[in-house]
Amino acid sequence: MSPLMLAVGVCLAGWIALYALLCYANGTCGYEWNCRLVTLFHGILAVCITAYIGYIDGPWPFTNPGTKNSALQITAMVISLGYFIFDMAWCVYFRTEGLVMLAHHTMSILGIMLTLWLGESGIESCAVLFGSEITNPLLQTRWFLKHSGRYNSLLGDVVDVLFVLLFVFMRIFVGGKMLYCELISPNPKFIIKLGGVAMYALSWVFMADIGPFAYRKSLVKYRHWMNRHRMAEVNGQDVKRD
Repeated sequence: MSPLMLAVGVCLAGWIALYALLCYANGTCGYEWNCRLVTLFHGILAVCITAYIGYIDGPWPFTNPGTKNSALQITAMVISLGYFIFDMAWCVYFRTEGLVMLAHHTMSILGIMLTLWLGESGIESCAVLFGSEITNPLLQTRWFLKHSGRYNSLLGDVVDVLFVLLFVFMRIFVGGKMLYCELISPNPKFIIKLGGVAMYALSWVFMADIGPFAYRKSLVKYRHWMNRHRMAEVNGQDVKRD
């Protein structure tokens, strides 16, 4: 067994152990609640590590794609690979996610495995991890608010707005720029470029769901605001008559 496979196995065991510990400590919260806590923890951890890689450790992914994997890049990918295998198995077993999310996990697993096997383009994989996971804490917070009865509040509205804005900016605009830099560079292998196109296309599939949701929610909030405004005007006129 190679050291990389052993490291992935250790990380997978670590995520399973964390999930089991949460289920033991929060037995009344349900399996999905505890799995989403693991997802939240991975999202925060992945963002912190990949942000350090991109902004401090380097190289800059927009100008240096296709470079050899560094030890820190390998560590970040191994940790996330273990998580994605755990979450993929959990989602398939409990049947909680649709085909789009399963496709995202499958592509993430295959992409990380390919990058580790090739020994290069780790900086692009870490950049994709950063862009994908940076919206994850907001997505999990939204789910927790919904299932704790606190979604229909100002906090729920703020979380939704931040999620949509961050998703559009990171996945569509920054992701598009990253893909362009990847495609015009002669360094990354063709299969890596193909994977980048697939991940960006998947972002647009997610966007096809997020766009109508944002429109519907904005329309509901606008109508609610208009009704309150009209009620305030009516009440104001009644006061003047009195």
